[in-house]
Amino acid sequence: MIDKIIIFEKIKGIIQLMRFDLSFAAGISVVVGEFVAISSFPSLNDLILGFMVGFFISTSALILNDYFDIEADRINRPTRPLPSGIIKPTSVIVLWIITSIIGFVLAFQISYIALLVVIIFWIIGFLYNWKFKRMGLFGNLMVSFSVAITFIFGGIIVGNPWNVMVWSFAFIAFFIDLGEEIASDALDMIGDEKINSKSIAINMGMDNALKISSVLFGIVVFISFVPIFLGYLEWYYLITILIINIIIIFSTFKLLKIRSIDEGRKYTRLIYLGATFALLFFVISNILT
Repeated sequence: MIDKIIIFEKIKGIIQLMRFDLSFAAGISVVVGEFVAISSFPSLNDLILGFMVGFFISTSALILNDYFDIEADRINRPTRPLPSGIIKPTSVIVLWIITSIIGFVLAFQISYIALLVVIIFWIIGFLYNWKFKRMGLFGNLMVSFSVAITFIFGGIIVGNPWNVMVWSFAFIAFFIDLGEEIASDALDMIGDEKINSKSIAINMGMDNALKISSVLFGIVVFISFVPIFLGYLEWYYLITILIINIIIIFSTFKLLKIRSIDEGRKYTRLIYLGATFALLFFVISNILT
């Protein structure tokens, strides 16, 4: 019975390390990039391979993030698999290697260019986790750029990476992730100080960091209407855009008035979930139409 509990806890820990929600969002972003790049239904092969590459390369970066963040997580998130001792550091490295190899192999199945792009951003992910996460804004920009590229990668898969809509989605993703990164750094200040982070929050204070984050979320709200006004999206997408923007605006105001770190994390997660919902709606509506 005890062995079964231990096995269950380890499986649960591995799932937490892989952060399926974030990896799933990365895979969906690639699929959305495919849809908007050709304004029609991509081949099933492109859909599956695109999603899986986005999922596994994102997973590998997220797993490595926990490995390098173990000291900060002992303070900020002590229940995470590594600081709690559920998963050993060596197991994390093995899992990182496995997910990376799967991502590379699947990218190779798409094209040499796709593999090259994946390798470049895998390297960026490694450098970020290893060294540049502590470099403040520069590290934030690295992550946001990597999130934005998922849409462009979808365009690369279907042979049309320069599509205006692809870049519109990429810019929206860039600013929403940058705002979330800066806000998350503000909420992780205590643990980040231990690892000598140079985050905006540590240099300028939590309140100023959250204000900068709110400005970036405001840019997201503005950009989100551009594809509708330019005629690149049908009018019924306006309903989804309004819902997501209400979530972003509501969460932003709450972030500026948070009373606890846990409350702040709840609202940054709400913004992320709202964005993920919008991507899912986009994919499903394209499939149905």
